[in-house]
Amino acid sequence: MNMDGPMRPRSASLVDFQFGVVATETIEDVLLHLAQQNEQAVQEASGRLGSFREPRIVEFVFLLSEQWCLEKSVSYQAVEILERFMVKQAENIYRQATIQPRDNKRESQNWRALKEQLVNKFTLRLVSCVQLASKLSFQNKIISNITVLNFLQALGYLHTKEELLESELDVLKSLNFQINLPTPLAYVEMLLEVLGYNGCLVPAMRLHATCLTLLDLVYLLHEPIYESLLRASIENSTPSQLQGEKFISVKEDFMLLAVGIIAASAFIQNHECWSQVVGHLQSITGIALASIAEFSYAILTHSVGANTPGRQQSIPPHLAARALKTVASSNT
Repeated sequence: MNMDGPMRPRSASLVDFQFGVVATETIEDVLLHLAQQNEQAVQEASGRLGSFREPRIVEFVFLLSEQWCLEKSVSYQAVEILERFMVKQAENIYRQATIQPRDNKRESQNWRALKEQLVNKFTLRLVSCVQLASKLSFQNKIISNITVLNFLQALGYLHTKEELLESELDVLKSLNFQINLPTPLAYVEMLLEVLGYNGCLVPAMRLHATCLTLLDLVYLLHEPIYESLLRASIENSTPSQLQGEKFISVKEDFMLLAVGIIAASAFIQNHECWSQVVGHLQSITGIALASIAEFSYAILTHSVGANTPGRQQSIPPHLAARALKTVASSNT
């Protein structure tokens, strides 16, 4: 993906990020709120038909966020907004197709027209999702319409400011103006805060940096990682369609994802402290040790040799092999 000009550093540095400065009462309240929010999201996901998360599209969002000096939290939220918007669009197309009279020729034309409209406006909608996500963050500058127009023009798309506003409004209306969506990063950072108070042997800042790398990886390799987790959970290499549909709610469990990310990061940073970190995570969240181990296993195995945007960090093979052995023994 070509961008105008060299890659610039993010507007806010990780050096400014600190753990251990929030009052324990506030941490308890926020953790409880996140747990309730997560439980609601998992319940609502049980009726969802599917998801929309292509690796190339996620990479596009990540690279665009880097170009515009946005924090990682913004790029994750942009992906979440885009995914929910696209699912809504697919549901609307399906609904329109089912309520119309059964005419094969007309139905085929309608499908082509709706698909063409969605494809033609996709890049504009993607950029609108990134722009909306930037407006929700107090730590980032809002991406101006001029910046967006220049970027789209460089890609060969000519739009007006009115069309940009209409695009943002289309996304907002489609999602009932509910775009302040939670991201896994919020759960990761809150759990790291609690680990710091609980006397975790691995410093939170070291874990945080590795967690960002692995969270990028999970977003980019979302389907392969969760497919391997599904196979491990049912102990079957060929899950049925029904098992896959029931597993959709697991993909929305950000608390589970967060503990898996932190557990995998702890093994990379200091594998001798892995058991202690996992024990802390289990006591904080109530998630079973076997589930934490399986998720960290899935992340670690897909991390070997994997490269993420803007980073070249991967897990050395000898550490990955020890991770597999450690996780396997924890399941026995």
